[in-house]
Amino acid sequence: MRQAAISRTPAPRVRAFAPILGPRPHLLILGSLPGVASLRAGEYYAHPRNQFWPIMGALFGASVDLPYPRRVAVLRAAGIGVWDVLAEAARAGSADADIDVAGARAHDIRGLLLRHRTITLVAFNGGAARRLYARLVLPRLPASRRRTLHHVVLPSTSPAYAALTPAAKLVRWRVLLADRRTASTPQ
Repeated sequence: MRQAAISRTPAPRVRAFAPILGPRPHLLILGSLPGVASLRAGEYYAHPRNQFWPIMGALFGASVDLPYPRRVAVLRAAGIGVWDVLAEAARAGSADADIDVAGARAHDIRGLLLRHRTITLVAFNGGAARRLYARLVLPRLPASRRRTLHHVVLPSTSPAYAALTPAAKLVRWRVLLADRRTASTPQ
């Protein structure tokens, strides 16, 4: 009896969104790559159980109850940028572990940080974003600009990261309201 060969369909290429960015940003929040719900909605952090917008509401007034364009406007006015490290990559589903890093292409975060020197803090929405940044962005960033940046790794707002409750995640994200000089540099 012959066994049928299992054929694997290649994972689709996922393309990220343009950044949320106002005229004088001071904080850049980086994710890895939009998930399925976000891609379908055409909005950052669109999964109904993702804690990003509830946290942004608690910290900056960009409440999940506001229409998406209004939430974006609130972040821009507060000097907060949002982007993903990756511009595109192959990935089946929404898990960061499923991203094909070998074929991934990063956004021009280097260029953004050189153009917007008002950004002094880069916050990572989870460890995958930090690892991708450390691998694909940081080595290309001039040392003079690196010295002007502080970095902080925050717990992922994704519902897949269940090690912390939403309330505990909010507590950790409150560092964005604290003195930015206490943030750490990515390893």
